[in-house]
Amino acid sequence: MILRQLLSHASVFTPLSLMIAQQEQAGDVENAGTDVKWLVGGKRPSKSREEPQALEVQEALSLLRPLDAQRTRLARYDKGSGFIGATMHYAKEAFVLLFMNGPPQDDHVNPHPKERKLSRPLAKAVQLLEGAARVNNSDAIYLLAEMNFYGNYTHPRNYKEAFRRYQELSSLTGNNTAQHMVGFFYATGIAGAVERDQAKALTYHTFAAKGGNTRSEMITAFRHHTGVGTPRNCNEAVSYYKKVADKAIVYSRSGPPGGMALQRDSYKLADEEGGVYGEGASVVSSGAYANRAGPNSDAHADFDDVLEYLDLMSRKGDLKATFSLGRLHYEGSRTMKRNLRTARAYFMIVSRTYWAKDGTIISDDTNGNGKIAAKAAGYLGRIFLRGEGMEQNFEKALTWFRRGVANGDSLCQYELGLMYLHGYGVRKDAVTAADYFKEASNQDFASAQVYLGQLYLDQGDVQTAIRYFELAARHGHIEAFYHLAEISNNGVGRERSCGVATAYYKIVAEKVETIHSSFQEANKAYEAGDIETALVEYMMAAEQGYESAQANVAYLLDEHRSILPLDRLVPWKKRRSSLLRNAILALVYWTRSAKQSNIDSMVKMGDYYFGGYGIDADMEKAATCYQAAAEFQQSAQALWNLGWMHENGLGVEQDFHLAKRFYDQALETNQESYLPVKMSLLKLRMRSFWNTITNGNVNSIQSEPEPKKEWSFQEWISNFLEDDHPYYHSADADDIDTGLPFDPIPANDPMPGGDDYYDEIDDGILDTLIIFGLATALVFLIYYRQQRQVNLRREVVVQQQVVPGVAAGAPAPGDEPHVPGQQADGGFFPLAGDPNFNQWVAGGVGH
Repeated sequence: MILRQLLSHASVFTPLSLMIAQQEQAGDVENAGTDVKWLVGGKRPSKSREEPQALEVQEALSLLRPLDAQRTRLARYDKGSGFIGATMHYAKEAFVLLFMNGPPQDDHVNPHPKERKLSRPLAKAVQLLEGAARVNNSDAIYLLAEMNFYGNYTHPRNYKEAFRRYQELSSLTGNNTAQHMVGFFYATGIAGAVERDQAKALTYHTFAAKGGNTRSEMITAFRHHTGVGTPRNCNEAVSYYKKVADKAIVYSRSGPPGGMALQRDSYKLADEEGGVYGEGASVVSSGAYANRAGPNSDAHADFDDVLEYLDLMSRKGDLKATFSLGRLHYEGSRTMKRNLRTARAYFMIVSRTYWAKDGTIISDDTNGNGKIAAKAAGYLGRIFLRGEGMEQNFEKALTWFRRGVANGDSLCQYELGLMYLHGYGVRKDAVTAADYFKEASNQDFASAQVYLGQLYLDQGDVQTAIRYFELAARHGHIEAFYHLAEISNNGVGRERSCGVATAYYKIVAEKVETIHSSFQEANKAYEAGDIETALVEYMMAAEQGYESAQANVAYLLDEHRSILPLDRLVPWKKRRSSLLRNAILALVYWTRSAKQSNIDSMVKMGDYYFGGYGIDADMEKAATCYQAAAEFQQSAQALWNLGWMHENGLGVEQDFHLAKRFYDQALETNQESYLPVKMSLLKLRMRSFWNTITNGNVNSIQSEPEPKKEWSFQEWISNFLEDDHPYYHSADADDIDTGLPFDPIPANDPMPGGDDYYDEIDDGILDTLIIFGLATALVFLIYYRQQRQVNLRREVVVQQQVVPGVAAGAPAPGDEPHVPGQQADGGFFPLAGDPNFNQWVAGGVGH
């Protein structure tokens, strides 16, 4: 348990030594002393020396109990539904802006900030803690560091003092949490408390990771994975990511049957506003890669409105709406906590409309009620199996699962397989469990695919196991990624791949946010309007490698969201604190987010290089960022920026023709950019026209040449046969010059057939080709016959020379009698040299 979480609530206060002892007594050896852990070289003060100071710490905590952890913040109010709710929402915000919103009282960067006066109980508690810290009491030093860093118990934040206390504790005891915090200070240089030094940051995080600090293990793994402050080292990265993934999978498998319910708290703040550039201009809200909702989706609807609509339909007897309400309450969401009792009530309503108490079916299945009831039975059985919101009961769970299996529900099939595999209320039977897993996996149920893959892996069938793990990984199942990571890291059934293993381990580690991330605290602070606390918490998650946290930090630090900001013109607008004015740090996190394939962050990175925000302006780097974001036409904003840069020759060669091409691609990518693109093209054409008539040096807009394709002979014949004779149809009547003083084909031509003549051209060409083929075949046959006759004559001459006693000109033995008018070889055509040969050639036969 993290002491910071205890300090942020006024109801629980326990000294660290007592808290560690309680954890050890409860059997939580792994988490015992997570925040005050003595590493190699660290020595705890002797008991006799520590006891008086421990009493001072106890007294200080008793003084801090009544104090609330209040912070100066801009209050936020949820917008109600309807006209009255919206009116009250804006009225409250206007009241806070006009009367309850003073300027910030402290500046974290100012070397001489105005000191705030502490209340009497707080001042007394700080005095006691400082007295204990002077004699090296570790609990007192840690409490003072946390109070100065997080502003707990209304204590003003002082990051320089917090850094000094963390460094003191780290040097004194080797506490891994203190080492982690010192590394965080060196990595971010937050509020100017210390100069940024990535090498020192990695050093402290490495020591903390060696001591078992999970957050530092994540940070060290990410830095070796991406090369932050050190050359990239895949083996080091996979080693640290595996340590966190092992802890994550142990946590995931703990708890009730089926493992812990993992809740995702990491999301991007900019996506709530339509993206970094707003609705319609960002990749997440425009173009082919936008996170669009379908026509039947409620993604753009208010969550309360969705619940109200589903409740209305449920009251009308819609079982689908009733089941959806149960599922929403069971799974929960970012805006609604889980309510297991309410979920169970909705599931029971659905099941009772289909089954009687004894399990007999009382409703027909004409409207698919059986399928919906089977799904509800699956969730009811799961609630009883896991003991969620009620006492665990395997017998009732088995009853509900069997009802659902009768209707082919995949969740019931999987849960029954789980019960038979582990013997929950039934005898252990791995074969029966495998059968149920097989049936559920055939319906693409991810958890069943994972267990089926594990069974095949135990039998040594690695390839089949990998196939099932990959199927489950499509649904983001943590166990599937873990098994694939283990297989890739150890080279089981395939060649070892360090990069693939690192990627899979990273996914597993980031899925279990509870054990190391600070998203929950960051989201709460942001929703409450405490932007500074949210920034610090998001920054911690960003250092661990969460892309969404990196994008959030950069988004909160970004001061360049508009060319003409109106904030300065609003007199009551709250001035951004100095902690939120750090363009250099914003560029760092835009860059890290962009390296993890965030397209909008890549475009923002180009904007910072283009405008010189936090760094010297570099047009070439800006163009490179826009080019990377424009690949595969994902970002219309990046394409438009490239067009503008080519139009003006900034960072790239000035080229009007290429600028037009990028503008056109921007419109193709996002149809919502029609107006800005058309206005840009109008201006570009005017500049190109002026450049042409003045013989400018810039490449003007030119007509795009039509691409010519090299056809094969077969393609040429096919296109020729399919051609619609463009020479006839493309030419107008006025374009045909006959040379006659009159029109040979008047408009009212009464000739029968008319335009049907052109329709017969296709058939005429085909007939011509057929005749041509027949004529070629006839010529070949004639030539073949003549060659055969010449060969026969040669054979006759040879026989006459060999057979004796045959007179010249006399018929040889066996010859057929000579027919008048027929040649000696039997042919009717005159031979060459015959007087009739010339007449035959000239067509004179028969004349």
